[in-house]
Amino acid sequence: MRKKMKGRWPAAALVASAALIAGCAGSVDADELPGAYRDGKTDGELLLGSDGKFSATGVSTDTSSGPANFHGRWEFLGNEASSDFIYLTVEDGGLGMTAGIQLYPMGRGNVEFRPDHDGKQLPKLHKVAAP
Repeated sequence: MRKKMKGRWPAAALVASAALIAGCAGSVDADELPGAYRDGKTDGELLLGSDGKFSATGVSTDTSSGPANFHGRWEFLGNEASSDFIYLTVEDGGLGMTAGIQLYPMGRGNVEFRPDHDGKQLPKLHKVAAP
């Protein structure tokens, strides 16, 4: 009997994790994305304009470099990938050789960069104002 229970725990944990993740992310309404998002610890700010432009001031996009200032255009990519995300096309070399980066909506007005799914997570940016 112990062997049967032992094999069910990983499956039960996987199902529970998937349900929690699906419940947290929810559906994303692209019309609600524009606005100002702020990192409460560093005061870094990301502005997503309703015109498809964005600007970032003092925002960390990965774990290896410090906060950066950059700007460009953004678009929401839902129903096109395994996970809804916002694609930021960076202009004028604002992030060195990086031309684009993904930003993930996390529900309840939160977004986050995920440079390494297995590594250290960056702070979430919280929506503070609509445009």
